[in-house]
Amino acid sequence: MKLPTALRALLSFVLLLSLEASATTMLRADLPELAQTSDTIVHGTVRRVESRWSGDGRRIVTDVEIQVTEALKGQTGSTVLVTQPGGRVGDIGQKVSGLAAFTPGEEVVVFLERKGTRAFRVSGMVQGKYQVQRSEGGKSVMAVPEPTGDVLLLDPDTRQPTASSQRSLSLPELKAAIRTALEQKQPPVRAQEKRP
Repeated sequence: MKLPTALRALLSFVLLLSLEASATTMLRADLPELAQTSDTIVHGTVRRVESRWSGDGRRIVTDVEIQVTEALKGQTGSTVLVTQPGGRVGDIGQKVSGLAAFTPGEEVVVFLERKGTRAFRVSGMVQGKYQVQRSEGGKSVMAVPEPTGDVLLLDPDTRQPTASSQRSLSLPELKAAIRTALEQKQPPVRAQEKRP
């Protein structure tokens, strides 16, 4: 059965819309917000990236082990374990758009949310990772935010599409900005107590 040209064009348009809608959409998170809402922030080196089947055997997850050079927030051991959905086991792969990518040996600063007693996930997904890039000779050390790729970022106030507010900083500047954000964190507002 041959479809009329108009129907084929309509189906192609609907398919195109569904492909565009499949990209991850998230609220833009700025550096102070990431610093204040994360449970832990670490500067370290990726030691291991390993994908495996989840406990129920239905999903693939990837474990990222990071050797901690410095804990900028929170208490950690010598390593932290970051677990993310997606990855590849044998010939089967699952991709989740909007997640930070990690490579063994990569130096990073990551903003983390606690996920259970031992594991973490990256705060703000792709927005919660900076790659540390050192110049030859080590004179310049930059912290470069992970590219957001096909992620659609929305302004948290207007809910309109926006660009990332993150920019490359020297590693000392990034650490100073994190410390400043943590010092400026406001204590939680408490409800007034009733008086008899």
